[in-house]
Amino acid sequence: MDHPNFEPLSRAEVAAALGSLADAFSVELLPECDSTNSRLLADPPPDDGRIPVLAADRQTAGRGRRGRVWQSWPGAGLTFSLQWRFAPGGTVPPGLSLVVGLAVARTLEALGVEGVQLKWPNDVLVHGHKIAGILIELVSGRGRPSAAVIGVGINLRLPPEAAIESALGVTDLARCLDAPPAGSRLLGLVLAQLHRLLGICAEAGFEPLRGAWQQRNAFAELPVQILGEAEPLAGTCVGVDSDGALLLQTSEGLRRVLSGDVSLRLA
Repeated sequence: MDHPNFEPLSRAEVAAALGSLADAFSVELLPECDSTNSRLLADPPPDDGRIPVLAADRQTAGRGRRGRVWQSWPGAGLTFSLQWRFAPGGTVPPGLSLVVGLAVARTLEALGVEGVQLKWPNDVLVHGHKIAGILIELVSGRGRPSAAVIGVGINLRLPPEAAIESALGVTDLARCLDAPPAGSRLLGLVLAQLHRLLGICAEAGFEPLRGAWQQRNAFAELPVQILGEAEPLAGTCVGVDSDGALLLQTSEGLRRVLSGDVSLRLA
């Protein structure tokens, strides 16, 4: 069911929000698709020097990390994917999902949202409740990653009947702002932040952005448990390193957690 304030995505409004960066992106907007990530992975556009972006008013088979389903209702959220190509012969930039989360966080803060936090490795929270999620999948070329497809989902106005499983609870922009932006404007604003921060990451790695991420770390200096490993890890979250790895102070010393399949939970 469409949200009563549903406005289809508009290429002109996305371009207006992007301003001078509009020509840096090739934006395709669809009323519906299975998954924007799956579509970009299966049928990437030819490289014309622009960053390909695919957004849909509704996804019927949106995906999150570890095979979770990302639920979507028209007008309830912004769901989009972009393909970020690495430099020829380059490697996957460290801390990529953290950089994307920081871009979303800064966009929300610029709109006036208070209490924005980042949960390692790929969630954006507001006062402890999830408002956005990120899914990154690598594209291989000649035996090595050549690009990343970056999927982002942001809750705009969740319908009352929405039942979303999340250990932290969920929220949306309508609860955070008196006048939340339309999806088209939000898309343009997020893309502009991504263009800036991914550019920094490509040039200098995650280190220049690490301090900004740490300032928003939802579980800084809190006891946490890492799930998804052979055995759960318990310790105190002390932040992230220059590669984007989670740093956990345990009874056996400092541990670096690198796996993308772990979940962070309050112990």
